[in-house]
Amino acid sequence: MSFNKITLVGNLGADPELRYTPQGTPVSSFNLATNERRKDRATGENNDITTWFRVTLWGRQAEVAAQYLTRGKPVYIEGRLRVEEYTDRDGKPRHSLEVNGTDMQFIGGNGGNAEDRAPATRAAAAGASAGAATAQGETAPEPNDLSDDDIPF
Repeated sequence: MSFNKITLVGNLGADPELRYTPQGTPVSSFNLATNERRKDRATGENNDITTWFRVTLWGRQAEVAAQYLTRGKPVYIEGRLRVEEYTDRDGKPRHSLEVNGTDMQFIGGNGGNAEDRAPATRAAAAGASAGAATAQGETAPEPNDLSDDDIPF
């Protein structure tokens, strides 16, 4: 038995590219950067090390990624890892870390700006908070007026 699974949390390097196979299956690809901080033994300074992955999503996840993800946004990805070898323009052998994504989750909230949220998410959030508040005879708070203490879990 063998097993190949990778979990990544990182930020997009560019907007996702959406395309379709000849059979009409959506495919989305984007570069994802992960960072880790390491201490340099010689100087004692902390250095950030970035590792880039090329992520490919299929089907409905590909469409959702292309619609809602943009450069710099954080995302959680699970998938299968493989290393692609190729030769660059200068004739040097190179390697690329490719991830065939099987699960994607948005993370990081809206970055403090309600306008950055997807329209459907904004409408659903507004409807849910308005419905809960009016059921109790209160006016619904504005999304920017909420704090962590207002969340019931």
